[in-house]
Amino acid sequence: MAKRDRPAYLFGMAIRVFPLGLIAAFSLAACGEAERGPIVVSAIGEPPEVVNPNLETVNAATALALDATAQGLVRFDAAGQIEPALAQSWIVSDDGLRYTFRLAPAEWGNGEQVTAEQVAARLRAAGSRASRNPLKDLLGTIDEVVAMTDDVLEISLSAPRANFLQLLAQPEMAILRSGEGTGPYRAEAADGAMRLATPSPEDEAEEEASLPPVLLRGENAAEAVARFELGNADYVTGGTIGDLPLARAADVRADALRFDPAEGLFGLVFARAEGIWKEPAARTALSLAIDRGGLATALQIPELRARNTLLPDGLEDMPQNAAPSWAALGLEERRTLARQALAFAAGEAPRRIRIAVPDRPGYRLLFALLRRDWRAVGVDATAVAGNASADLIFVDAVAPVAASPWYLRRFTCEASPVCDPEIDALLASARQS
Repeated sequence: MAKRDRPAYLFGMAIRVFPLGLIAAFSLAACGEAERGPIVVSAIGEPPEVVNPNLETVNAATALALDATAQGLVRFDAAGQIEPALAQSWIVSDDGLRYTFRLAPAEWGNGEQVTAEQVAARLRAAGSRASRNPLKDLLGTIDEVVAMTDDVLEISLSAPRANFLQLLAQPEMAILRSGEGTGPYRAEAADGAMRLATPSPEDEAEEEASLPPVLLRGENAAEAVARFELGNADYVTGGTIGDLPLARAADVRADALRFDPAEGLFGLVFARAEGIWKEPAARTALSLAIDRGGLATALQIPELRARNTLLPDGLEDMPQNAAPSWAALGLEERRTLARQALAFAAGEAPRRIRIAVPDRPGYRLLFALLRRDWRAVGVDATAVAGNASADLIFVDAVAPVAASPWYLRRFTCEASPVCDPEIDALLASARQS
C-alpha cells in the first residue's frame, strides 16, 4: 500500500467556521457624541489577557488583546494584507534570506524609546529552546536576529520561506516588555472585561482621528450569542463548528453570521493506534467510508468544500498536492473497498472505534454523521468524553501561514502515534535546505 494511503488524518475541510457576528466592528466610525461609546466585543473562550506568547496560551480574546496592545514588526490590515507596525519599512534580499527592518519611532508605556535590540531579543526568545510559542517550529529557519543600529534589525534565514511576513504578523509574534506592548491601544480592567483605548488626545483634531474604544470580554458561546442577540454586543468572534448551531438558532439578522475563509486542519486525528487500527489498511478503510461531500452539505456553510488530502491546494511551497489513490472513486466504490480492507485487516474481530467528542452541539452533529458513514462498512463508532480512552480526536486549527511545514509537522513521530520515520528525516532535511 502506498504511503499516501496510510492516513493519520481523516476527512478534512478546507474552510473553517471562524467568526460569528458583525465583520469589521473595529472599523466603526464615531460620527457623533452618541456613538462614542466603546465597541463591545465578545470572544468565545477564556477572558482576555496581555500575556507573553512564549510562555502562555493565546486564546481568541487574548489574540485580539495582543493585536490591539502589542504590535509586531508588521500586522494585517482590514483586507488581510501586510502593513507596517513597529517596522515602518523593510527590504528583502534577492535570495530571500535576509529581511532588514527599520523601526518607526515608538515608546514603551513608561516613555522609553523602543530599540532594535529589544525587538531582536523578543524575536530570538520566540524561537529559543525554552519557548512554548505555538509558532516555534515555523521559526526554525531563522538563523540569526541582529540589531544593526538602534532602529534597524536584520533577520537571516537558513532557507527562503514563503509568507514569512505573514508569520511575523501573527499575535503570537507580538513584541512585549515586562508585560506591556507599544499600542496602539492600552488595556485596563473594566467590570470583568478588558477596556482597550488609545492614549488621551492632546487636541480636538487628534480626538476626531483617534481609534474608538473597545470593551473586550471572553465568555462561552451561549453567553456571547445571547449578548449579541439582545443587542449588547457589536461583534462575536472565536467560534468554531462546535458553536455553529447556537449561532444559527439565534434570532439575528440573516447577514449577521459570517464565515472566515481560513485554511487549516479540520478533521480527525489518531490519539493512539491500537488493535486493528495499527493496520494501515484499517485506517484507510475509515477514510474511504466517509461521505465528505455529505458532511459539507450538512454544515450549510457557504463555499465550504471537503478535501481528501492533508494539505490544501495552492500552497506556494507544495504546488503538487498528492491525492490518495482512491480519490477519483465514487462513494459506493470506496465503501466496497473499505469493507474488503477491514475484512483483510481484522477478519471477524470487533470493529469498534472511539472518538473524543467535545460537548458542543456542532461536534455532536459531526459525530452522528460519521457514525452513520462507518456503520455502512461495519464499524461501530462510540463517543467518549475524554482523550485518554479515545482512538480518534477532533482537530480544528487555523494555519497561521499558507505553508506546508505547519501541516506536516503535526504528524511527525514526536507529535503523532501514526507516523513514518522516513518522512520525519525528509522534513528535517528540507528544513535545512
